[in-house]
Formats: sequence, C-alpha cells, structure tokens
Amino acid sequence: MAERQELAGWRWGPFTFRVPFYHTRLCWSEFLQGLLVSAATGLALIPVMTAYFGLSFEEAVALSMVHAFLIASAVIIFGEPYAGGWITPALPLILAFVIGGYEDPSSRFQAMTALSLVFALLVFILGITGLGRRFVIWLPDTLKAGIILGAAIAALKRVFIDDAERFLLEQPIATTLACAICLIFTFSVPMQKLKARNRFFFMVGALGLLPGFLIAAMVGPFVGEVSFDIQWGFVVPPFAEAFAKASPLVNGWPSMEMIAQSIPLALIAYIILFGDIVTGNEVLRDGMQTRIDEHIDINLNRTHFSLSIRNALMGIFAPFFPTQGAVWTGVHVIVVQRWKQGPQAMGSLHSGLASYYLMGLPFIYFLLPLLTGLKPLLGIALSLTLVLTGFACAYIAMSIPRDNASRGTVVLIGAALAFFEPWIGLLIGVVATLVMVGWDRSPDPIPHDWHGGNERDGHGHPSDVFGCASVVLVQPDKSKQGHIRAINNPVRGDSNGR
Repeated sequence: MAERQELAGWRWGPFTFRVPFYHTRLCWSEFLQGLLVSAATGLALIPVMTAYFGLSFEEAVALSMVHAFLIASAVIIFGEPYAGGWITPALPLILAFVIGGYEDPSSRFQAMTALSLVFALLVFILGITGLGRRFVIWLPDTLKAGIILGAAIAALKRVFIDDAERFLLEQPIATTLACAICLIFTFSVPMQKLKARNRFFFMVGALGLLPGFLIAAMVGPFVGEVSFDIQWGFVVPPFAEAFAKASPLVNGWPSMEMIAQSIPLALIAYIILFGDIVTGNEVLRDGMQTRIDEHIDINLNRTHFSLSIRNALMGIFAPFFPTQGAVWTGVHVIVVQRWKQGPQAMGSLHSGLASYYLMGLPFIYFLLPLLTGLKPLLGIALSLTLVLTGFACAYIAMSIPRDNASRGTVVLIGAALAFFEPWIGLLIGVVATLVMVGWDRSPDPIPHDWHGGNERDGHGHPSDVFGCASVVLVQPDKSKQGHIRAINNPVRGDSNGR
C-alpha cells in the first residue's frame, strides 16, 4: 500500500499553515453549515458581555470576532485536525467565579485575563513535559465526576436563579421551546431510535442548536417575546473601543491574588479539555480506517502548544475564558463523517474543517442584517447553551460512579464547586474523595491515546454525537474490550464552534 500523503502547507515550527483556496479547497456543504450554525451560536456570550462586562452590543461583537478568528486559526494557521470550540462545560463555573467574585467590569476583565494566561501557561507546561496525560490518569473518577456535576449545577443555577429575571423570564415561551427541542433531538432515547431509521430526523439532529433556535425565532414574535428590528448594510466592529475596555494593556493586569485564585479553575478546565482531545482523536482514528489515501498528523504536543498560544493571545487582546478549546465534538464528527465518504465528497479533511470555519474569515460579523436579526435572540441562545451544558454534564457525571458512596460524594463535590469559591470546592472534593471512597482511579481511563506521535490506524468507534459542543469523560466500555465509551454534550461553546 502506498504511503499516505498529508495535505501540503507551509511549515513553521511544529505547525502547518494551510492558505485557504491555495492549500485547502472550498467545501460548500461545510461552508453553508458553518455559516448557519456559527451565526446561531457564535454570538451567544454577547448578552453576558453587555450585561456584566460594560460592553456595548457592537463592542461585544468585536470581541466575539476575535474569538472566532482565534478558533479558526487552530485549523488554518496551526494545522490542527480538529474542529475547534469552547471548553463549554467550564463556562458556568467561570461565570460564577468572575461575575460573583468581582463587582465592576474592569476587574472582571482582569479576572478573565488571569484565567486565560494561567491556563495558557498550564497547557504549555503540561504539553512540553508530557505530564498532562499522567495528571488526568492520576485523578480519581469520583473527583472527575464531581467536577463535571459542579459544572452542571452551576449552569442550571445561572439560568433558573442568577440570571432568570434578565433572560429566562423575559422570553419564557421561546426559551422553553428552544431548550425542549434541542434536548429531545440530542438526548431523547426514542428520538435517537427515530433518527437511526429516518434520514430527515437524522439531518435535523445533525444541525445541533439550530432547529430549536429557529423555532424560537418563529414563535417568539407571535407571543410578544421577540421583536425584530433588522437593519441593512455593513458594520465595522469597534475593535479599538473594545480593546480599550478589555485588554490588560489598557485596562491593567490582574493582581497576584487573581492569578492565584485562577489556578483551581484552570486545572478543572484542563481536565475537561483533555477528555475532549481524546474523543477528537477517537473520531479521527475511526475515519482514518476508511480514508487510507490521506495522512492526518495527530500530535498532542502541537495541540498543547497551539492551545497555549491561542489562550495567551486571547488573554492579552480579548480576554474571555474559556472560548479557546480544542474540539467542538458535534462539528468534528459531522465533518469527519463526510470525509469518510471519500475524496469525491471531501478531498481533504483540512479543506472540510477550514470551510466550516468560513476559511478563517468570519465575515458574518460584518453583516448588519444578520447581527440585528440575531440580537433579540441572543438571550435565548445563552440560556439554551447553559441548559444543554447542564443536562449533558449531569448525564455524564452520574454515569461514572460505580457505587452509592461514590454517587453521594459526586453530588457533594458538585454542590461545593457550584456554591463555593473554586479552591474551596476543589479542596472539599479532594478531601471528600479520600475520606468517602478513596483515591479511586480507573485502571484504564484513556484506552486510546497518542503520546505526541502520529497514529494511522486503530479500532476506536465514537458514539453517535451531533451536538454543538461537548464534554467527554472517557471510560473503558465494558462490552467491548479496548473500545471507548464517550458521552457527549451538545452546546455552543465557542465563537465559531463550541
């Protein structure tokens, strides 16, 4: 068999820059999906930025565009073989820490800077030393599950209690419809069976958040919860004004206290991130068994370095953690599935990924009709993102414990992380795990993983995932020795991918 060929590009260090339309080709199917789904989900954090961080709508759009560009750079500039996204499950814990712990927009942006830079340094150190994999293996299952359940509780608390008057109670019918539709298409057991038999429902489910979002947009005006004021033309986001409010170069650098308080959350985010990377590798491994014509370079060190650079740049120019993660699992699965259909469907995986991220040119942020049309729906998008994150994290967390003592401890850890300061919650988690269940590490927590090298074949089979973002805790599948059981969470997690 001939040696697999990797798509050409310009090498710089461990990275590969593939110029759109030169090295990569436009894939219309992925391009149009990216346009619709990214537009529907990429602006979901704007209500938070305008409500708690002192930004105008236009300034929040400018920051979102920077986040979108950095996510697209993972594919185009750094040569990563994953569809990038947010570290979505960490988002509710981050918002609780930043919004609940600091009173004014300036200090909240400084806290976001601290989180971004601490995380960037942590990822760099764990990547260059190879300690990341050992760290995740060393953690006990009960503590991992408690961290994920804490994210679930924090997400639902923000929707139903903390921000209820600001978002949910302002648009209760439209928000409830959107959440119900997305929950059913993503998690309902009867719907999964129907999707397996009916291609229409399968395709609707593959759109992630978009169906629920569109239903809310159609029903909202009829019940008086949504009022559109669509304007025509183009807009240039006010980058200078947004930079002046958000960047530590103008706003000021975080204090040492902020940096110290950020460490526990950075560790929590890394635990979630590593699970996403392993799942992304499993999806690629499955596709590479079919596409024997193209070599995909999977390199954990490169992934860690690119994540470190992206988070450092975000922390300096547009701080809003955790919008720079590694894998938007739902999109990653969709693109890889079409890549598996052969060169006639998608010449190169990198072409499909670059097309989904609009070839690195997030021009949707310049289109005034799109921005003004989405503006009254952004509160719904945020609530939808957090509800799905909460459901999925709870779904995952409660599947991990193996006995009643572990289940009770997981709930205790989750509540501690959701209601107390991160370092207190993490301390309670460690102590509770040791006292109640012991340091219950799984004997084989990451059965399929690469140690920084290239992998060309394998046996992994990803689960049926078609959401918008995911948190995954990987465990051995008891029914198939050596296979992975990955449970995925659909949500928007990034500014161009969640």
